[in-house]
Amino acid sequence: MVRVITYGTYDLLHQGHINLLRRAKELGDYLIVGVTSDSFDRGRGKLNVRNNVLERVEAVKATGYADEVIIEDYLGQKIDDIQKYDVDIFAIGSDWEGKFDYLNEYCKVVYLPRTEGISSTLLREESQAVYRIGIIGSGRIARRFVPETKVVNGAQVVAVLNPNQKEADSFAQIYGIQAYTDFEQFIQNVDVVYVASPHLTHYDYVKRSLLANKHVLCEIPFALSKSEALELYKMAEERNLVLMEASKTAYCPAFNHIVTLVKSGIIGDVVDVIASLSKQVLPPTRELDRLQAGGAMNEHAPLTLMAIIKLLGIDWKDVSFHTKLENGVDIYTKGIINYPHATSSFTLGIGVKTEGNLVISGTKGYVYVPAPWWLTDFFEVRYEDQTKNKKFFYSYDGEGLRYEIQEFLSMIVNNRRSCYKLRRKESVAIAEIIEKYHNGENVSEI
Repeated sequence: MVRVITYGTYDLLHQGHINLLRRAKELGDYLIVGVTSDSFDRGRGKLNVRNNVLERVEAVKATGYADEVIIEDYLGQKIDDIQKYDVDIFAIGSDWEGKFDYLNEYCKVVYLPRTEGISSTLLREESQAVYRIGIIGSGRIARRFVPETKVVNGAQVVAVLNPNQKEADSFAQIYGIQAYTDFEQFIQNVDVVYVASPHLTHYDYVKRSLLANKHVLCEIPFALSKSEALELYKMAEERNLVLMEASKTAYCPAFNHIVTLVKSGIIGDVVDVIASLSKQVLPPTRELDRLQAGGAMNEHAPLTLMAIIKLLGIDWKDVSFHTKLENGVDIYTKGIINYPHATSSFTLGIGVKTEGNLVISGTKGYVYVPAPWWLTDFFEVRYEDQTKNKKFFYSYDGEGLRYEIQEFLSMIVNNRRSCYKLRRKESVAIAEIIEKYHNGENVSEI
């Protein structure tokens, strides 16, 4: 039996793909097709917003040419697969001519003629809607956001809104976009909105954008109360709009793998989650301004709470806080969240420094994510028997905002209104815990 293997992304499966699969099948008796995983594509800089890996696998199976479909998930896997599956022929499109000659050491390499005039790139360019993104706010996160959109298909920043004319003009000039100080003029010239304004303005800007029938991506903290979060999500649902909290860690490849591994029981039953996050800032700055909703809770709790809730859920028993205040702003807060079968804690600092790691303890082992865990591209699963320890490495490209932008546009394109990476009920739960702190529930000052 002659075994043939080929690989591809197969996004927007088209006749060119089908022709290549047919030609590959004709080379032998058994065809194995490797479909690149979403994380592998992201690692190679492919941030498409169309078909996910499961959809692409099903599309390949539906052609009827593949005898077996596997997932390509890491660099160098082709050599491993050729040996593992005892492959005789490696087949790939002629546009890769010469690039895989090194595989001749392991099997015969055949470059197949591609179908002229058609490709996923061309189809994507023809069918992919370009979403005109308007940014509300022109601060530090907005400046990191614009370059990240350049690597996501369908994303184009066209406008910025800031009530301060000078700041709006300065930002617009840097990025070659239109500046606005008036919301009504701004909202008429964009398709979707990214809210990156000061914390206390999030609710109002999100609501006004939804009322204008615009999809919204909102920076953390999404809301400072449970009622506001529920109201905004309900409004989005009623208008069939995407409303997504921009908790970038929730969408990055490494953190998603952590969640899936832990949920699969790799460390047994989870009994404790410890997350910490801090940075040292000096006045005058928004983070230390009580009138601008500064403080460690508002700045950092959305990320640490997201990690705890993704791992342990929203059905906690009780929550308590220990906090240190200066000028009415918490420069340090430690929270404890107890669950029926687990406990968790988060440590936050502004002006107080802590290590900034994430530790997930289970009955069989634990997951250690070194600082800064919220930007992680590496984590380790550890056991009593250290020979069983395993390290995991993932790409974390650029500022990491590209992952949330991709998910946001993917939800719009594919008409999804909820995302499993950060569900609406989880986002509401985060707002609820932040509200409990501000209401003084179980808060002790140190």
